[in-house]
Amino acid sequence: MADFGSDVGLEEFRTEARAWLEANFPPSLKGRTDLMAAMMDGPAPTGDLALWKTRMGEKGWGTPTWPAEYGGGGLSPQQARVLAQEMARAGAFNPLMAGMGVTMIGPTILDYGTEEQKKAHIPPIVRGEVRWCVGYSEPNAGSDLASLQTKCEDKGDHWLINGQKIWTSGAQYSDWCGMLVRTDFTAKKHDGISFMLVDMHQPGVETRPIKLISGASPFCETFFTDAVAPKDALLGQLNVGWTVGKRLLQHERASQTGASGGGRATPLNEIAKRYVEVDEAGRIADPDLRTRLTQHLMDARIHGLTLARAVAESKGASGATNAASVLKNSATNVAQTRAELTLEIMGAQGLGWEGETFDNDEIETVRGWLFGKAMSIYGGSFEIQNNIISKRILGLPDNTQSA
Repeated sequence: MADFGSDVGLEEFRTEARAWLEANFPPSLKGRTDLMAAMMDGPAPTGDLALWKTRMGEKGWGTPTWPAEYGGGGLSPQQARVLAQEMARAGAFNPLMAGMGVTMIGPTILDYGTEEQKKAHIPPIVRGEVRWCVGYSEPNAGSDLASLQTKCEDKGDHWLINGQKIWTSGAQYSDWCGMLVRTDFTAKKHDGISFMLVDMHQPGVETRPIKLISGASPFCETFFTDAVAPKDALLGQLNVGWTVGKRLLQHERASQTGASGGGRATPLNEIAKRYVEVDEAGRIADPDLRTRLTQHLMDARIHGLTLARAVAESKGASGATNAASVLKNSATNVAQTRAELTLEIMGAQGLGWEGETFDNDEIETVRGWLFGKAMSIYGGSFEIQNNIISKRILGLPDNTQSA
């Protein structure tokens, strides 16, 4: 059974966390979880949002369980869970979780980095001073990522990189890129790949945003033309980057196990009562809608409880596991179902793109619904997660081995 902790010291920490949040969390940001997407896809935050990010970074609570020696919170998993509870109580959110430095690159550097790499890169990530992107997919290497062709040559005192990446989220705002490159073209497909930490602020790097149907441009084409990286930019072993890359994907999927789908997480029953007819008891009058809404709320609750259990049971494990694939698909289902139900509830008002006849929440809901379609693709598609679940968790044979 999962041990959720019962130490009296946790209650003392709860008191400390509650007091700190009351003193440091700007009231203007209460419940503004919609700002997370803006921080991921847009320029650096300003005003109270920038202040909150700075305070969380200095405290180390944006990365609560990371080692204190690198600026992290140094909290136990139990303390981190208490902190999350108190943040939810205060209507607060973790502004550092909008960045790939915290969700993907940082944990991977902690796993594979040298002491010098950890000291150089982890503290700025913890403080939210740098932004990272991930260079994985290429025009001819998407789901078949191991086919990547971006070339990285050893020039003696530095690495020289030439190639193209695509769907590079936030590349236009990033300071650094953690990327997979091919360092040996004679090796087998999954061999000869290395993981590099590359400075984005150099003439050899060009980014071109890709506009999506939701109106946002979080993805980019990224071109590397004689881009340079120092010899200590190699993360992990030379030509063994596929192992490092898979580990990063585990961390990414673990970070995508939430199911809010973006926007203000107003309960759907409250939204429904604003737009649809209710009966004399105050219930949604349409029994079919009421049934589907109830089922969604049950699924969301089940997902949350499963996520909490997985976190608690992973205390003795070395970070993200293949269970993240289960939770990633579950989160996708919950978030996309919520978006579909919200638009159905809004009726004609759920078609808003612009104009005075639609309020901001309605417009935001439509754009969020469109963007949410990508959830089943990015971070490893729904089908890829099912393959991982079938082979690595259920132990089913690869279809190439079947009769």
